[in-house]
Amino acid sequence: MNATPSPPRRAAAVVAAWLIVLFAKLLTGVRAIWSGTGPKAEQTLYFANHTSHGDFVLLWATLPPDLRALTRPVAGQDYWEASPLRRFVGRDVFNALMIRRDGSAAPSSEAAVNPVDQMKEALQAGDSLIMFPEGTRNIGEEVLLPLKSGLYHLARACPQVRLVPVWIENLKRVLPKGTLVPVPLACTVRYGAPIVLQEGEDKAAFIARARAAMLDLRPDYDREEH
Repeated sequence: MNATPSPPRRAAAVVAAWLIVLFAKLLTGVRAIWSGTGPKAEQTLYFANHTSHGDFVLLWATLPPDLRALTRPVAGQDYWEASPLRRFVGRDVFNALMIRRDGSAAPSSEAAVNPVDQMKEALQAGDSLIMFPEGTRNIGEEVLLPLKSGLYHLARACPQVRLVPVWIENLKRVLPKGTLVPVPLACTVRYGAPIVLQEGEDKAAFIARARAAMLDLRPDYDREEH
């Protein structure tokens, strides 16, 4: 368990969160489009496409402040604990659910932790989460990588949680792989109508439907390109 942060550290995290949201909006002009749903004070699992380390920052920044405080991004522990600054941002500012992706580097007690089990425990504890069901960043030309089965298992284990598909537009162009300085470009975070695991629906059918719900959120120009 993490130690309770000191009051100065908590205050620094609040200020950092405000600055990150402001910077994200100034740099990208990010806006949220809600179609078929709206921001609700209900426990939600947002599942989005993943092309950059900045993806969850944009999604998180477009949530209303009251929902932002209740929503935890699922993040790679190896990346977000690589330095004291990243650790502060990941743990104190975003309250990220750290997922260990390299079990070989973990103590034996941690290596056996299943990421889906970690997410399930967080959802069962009442958290809302931001997850990326592709499982890794999409740095190629494919529009969307195949979705992993974790989303299906979470839908089965936590039927009370809203499952909201999200499409993050243009961030790959703002933060292309290997660049240090972001390129200013308008970004949009598109939220779709929640989906529900149907009674008797199998994994393949549900994953196909979830993937289609994400792809349906793409803007017209993106569909024409592909």
